[in-house]
Amino acid sequence: MVGKPDAERGAIVKACVVLRPEYVSDEALAKELQQHEGKCLSTHAFPREIEFVAELPETSSGKIQRFMLRKQAEEEARAASH
Repeated sequence: MVGKPDAERGAIVKACVVLRPEYVSDEALAKELQQHEGKCLSTHAFPREIEFVAELPETSSGKIQRFMLRKQAEEEARAASH
């Protein structure tokens, strides 16, 4: 999960999710994930946006490069505002 700039709220939480092969990415699954996280996390911390991705950017040691995900989210927000 990363922060994504948002004109209305300042920033929102965006989750990038890699699915197992037996799952299909669709709006219903995204809503289900949001509902589950809404029960586990506080209102301001659950993801308002979910993006299904094939893979996450990782370092050579296997750590997720969150700065790359944040950069992508910032670029998306900039493109949407124009």
